Amino acid sequence: MRGLKSTIALIVVLGGLGAYIYFVTWKQGDKTDTAKQDKVFVALEPDKIEEVKVKSEKGDTTTIKKENGAWQMTAPVATKADESEVTGITTSLGQIAVVRVIDENPSDLKEYGLATPRIEINFKASGDKDYRKLYIGEKSPTGADLFAKRNDEKKVFLIPAFQESSFNKGTFDLRDKTLWKFERDKVDSLDVTAGGKTIAMTRATGDWKITKPVESRADFGAVEGLIGRLQSAQMKSIVADQATPADLKKYALEKPEVTVNVSTGSAKATLLVGGKAEDNTVYVRDLSRPAVMTVESSLVDELKKGADDYRKKDIFEFRAFNANRVEITRNGQSVAFEKTKGQGENAPDKWKRVSPTPGDVDKDKIDSLLSRLSNMRATSFVAADAKTGLDKPAMTVVAKFDDGKKEDRVTFGKNGDDAYASRPGEPGAAKVDSADFTEVNKTLDEISK
Repeated sequence: MRGLKSTIALIVVLGGLGAYIYFVTWKQGDKTDTAKQDKVFVALEPDKIEEVKVKSEKGDTTTIKKENGAWQMTAPVATKADESEVTGITTSLGQIAVVRVIDENPSDLKEYGLATPRIEINFKASGDKDYRKLYIGEKSPTGADLFAKRNDEKKVFLIPAFQESSFNKGTFDLRDKTLWKFERDKVDSLDVTAGGKTIAMTRATGDWKITKPVESRADFGAVEGLIGRLQSAQMKSIVADQATPADLKKYALEKPEVTVNVSTGSAKATLLVGGKAEDNTVYVRDLSRPAVMTVESSLVDELKKGADDYRKKDIFEFRAFNANRVEITRNGQSVAFEKTKGQGENAPDKWKRVSPTPGDVDKDKIDSLLSRLSNMRATSFVAADAKTGLDKPAMTVVAKFDDGKKEDRVTFGKNGDDAYASRPGEPGAAKVDSADFTEVNKTLDEISK
């Protein structure tokens, strides 16, 4: 019995070896001819390709044409194509090389998977009357290559297996996956409603401002980051091309969980976010289109952030390099510092104490004071009725900057070990690092005398 098992195992090994020899050694073809035929499509320039038809392994066939320099899908749906995916195909067509000719005149294409090819690429380049064709069958026994055939030729050859990822593209792979469209540079307002709460932001003269639920300065980077995230969002799938009222109810889009409006002047784009889908995605709908799509659920997490996440955290607008005058009041006593122009050629500007007792100040210490003030940031925000000590201010700072054209006015309060800051016209107060506040007071004591 043991001898029989050994014999069977030996037969299996010999069979595999025989197949390998058959496909790789016996069917090498004319090496001279292979050397001459370096590229599958000789002298093909990828940027000259104007039309591509792709039949993927899954069976869907997609037609893409170049119109006015951009790739457009024309079948099975008319829509913009994914430029990078199509460029991947055209580039591969121009670069793909013959690894080895296997059979010049095969009697049976089935053994290569080419009787019914898994993948078919038909394309036309500029000046072509007929389609050029690439048929791709099964992998070679080693798995390193693919059996392929060109045009209506009988010859079977090998191409590198890694090329399959470039050519085996379905319709969804080849379509533009942009979730919705708006011109980012022209966005002047944005509002997000989630959980019954709305955050609204507007842009005027380049700066973003929160208008709901409070009126305050907005963090430019945070708002622009959200807009960028919305613009670059990619659909993961299309679940309904023509959504019916029943579809909207099914995907929780009848009463969306989140609604986003992005305005560019008089134009407005609206995105609705519905229920959860598979693979960490959610259902969404661009209100200008009838389709229901899915998108990564991480986008929803971004949209559910609160207004405080988009408020500007900088307590002051000025920076140490552009400040001209700083006046600080504590316990009814004020001290003021001004920057004066240096005397002589290339002389640096100099800070001086101008009141109550004029005099020079230590450069390093005034620089430290200005730097610590200008770098103060809110760690959180509290409502106006919170205990902040601002009813009895511990310090008020008035800073003039940009050649005196702009002014910052900030009031500080203390409640126990916590420090708070308030700006005119902004709601509530910002909690700040109490250590920074302590160091400001310490440095001020040193340069006020």
